[in-house]
Amino acid sequence: MADAVLREPAAPAGLPDSPGTHKVVIVGGGFGGLAAAQAIVRRKTADRSIHVTLIDRNNHNLFQPLLYQVATAALGSNDIALPIRAVFRNRRGVEIMMADVTGIDRGRRMVELAGLAPVAYDTLVLATGSIYSWFGHDDWVARAPALKTLDDALGLRNRLLDAFERAELCDDPAETRRLLTFVVVGAGPTGVEMAGAIAELAHTTLDRDFRRIRPSTSRIVLCDAGPHVLAAFPRRLSDYAARRLQSLGIELRLGAGVEAIDAGGVTAGGERIEAECVFWAAGTEATPVAKWLGVEAGHHGLVAVQPDCSLPGDPAIFVIGDAASLAGPDGRPLPGLGAVAKQQGTYVGRLIAERLRTAGGRGSAAPAKPFRYRNWGQLAMVGGSSAVADFGWLRLTGFAAWLVWSAVHLMLLVSARSRVVVYVNWVWAWLTYSRGARVITRLPPSDRPGARA
Repeated sequence: MADAVLREPAAPAGLPDSPGTHKVVIVGGGFGGLAAAQAIVRRKTADRSIHVTLIDRNNHNLFQPLLYQVATAALGSNDIALPIRAVFRNRRGVEIMMADVTGIDRGRRMVELAGLAPVAYDTLVLATGSIYSWFGHDDWVARAPALKTLDDALGLRNRLLDAFERAELCDDPAETRRLLTFVVVGAGPTGVEMAGAIAELAHTTLDRDFRRIRPSTSRIVLCDAGPHVLAAFPRRLSDYAARRLQSLGIELRLGAGVEAIDAGGVTAGGERIEAECVFWAAGTEATPVAKWLGVEAGHHGLVAVQPDCSLPGDPAIFVIGDAASLAGPDGRPLPGLGAVAKQQGTYVGRLIAERLRTAGGRGSAAPAKPFRYRNWGQLAMVGGSSAVADFGWLRLTGFAAWLVWSAVHLMLLVSARSRVVVYVNWVWAWLTYSRGARVITRLPPSDRPGARA
């Protein structure tokens, strides 16, 4: 293990370095990648010089759990995103690269980039997250966009608000009903939160803004092939969420797998639903990390890793977060949650720094203790001031769960500014039933949802 960690680096490609510097390359600036980089720079010592290169296709860290609130006009895009360079502004040993990774040459220890020279590494951390899967129906991507990036959120917000504007000008009652029908596919946390937020937007915020239509009459349909909403939660919480959603006027179509999506709407469970806006929240798969590494992909494209999050047979490579498959204490795979990625990133960052410190001139590094996930619980908003929270030993619903949900999400935001701005927006919305980000912007075609892989 120590030999792999302490191998002298190959000549770096395109980035300045000094002799004897250990190059750590982190791919992905989300929860896991950011936590890994922060843990390394906090723990590195004079025993060994470490240069960290963090590569991401975007220049910002995005707080994805609140992305649906950008899509439904509750928050602005800057409220939940922070430039990665700002995080490491005072860290000279951290290099930020905005680039697309196209592959990994394990033999040469190189990360290959689109249109740029490859970057050499001594230790590699892959924290690339997941992408949505339309189960082989690529033609559905443009018709039913998903929610993973800021571009996605702005595109969904445009479609959502534009539907109300077009309905206001429509003289055909049937077309007006279609424009005011919104379908969310997938009843996991993202789908449930999205459906609840659309209901709140239509039934409260927008209902006072129009003259010819009544947004409160909008039809919101939540479809899922499974029999329950929030299937990963305990049944009592799932049932509460279902009742709460129905009280908001949301139609639940459970046990209704999607059979077709076209420009006019959705066919699910044999029923045709005419709708202008269809939003996808049904399933995810890992980014092509397995292909890059030349290893066999597991379920949903995940890469099986060792208890210390390293790649079997290559201890200089770590895979964390949504791209990794690692069993928890109960033998079940750890869930694809931001808390898992964040804890794994911190663990791996500390492990890398500690190995370099203890092995620097003093022999082999001690074996690492296996990664252990501390369950921070599962949380989901179900509209208004209601949520569900499962901590195993404690299960909450309603307003109490919403308070916990709010506190946890504020705590996890990266910057103090974001915490303050988001908190103020929430308080204002709670007091006035208003949402301040109701501006339609026109994205260029290349940046619209579904245009990029």
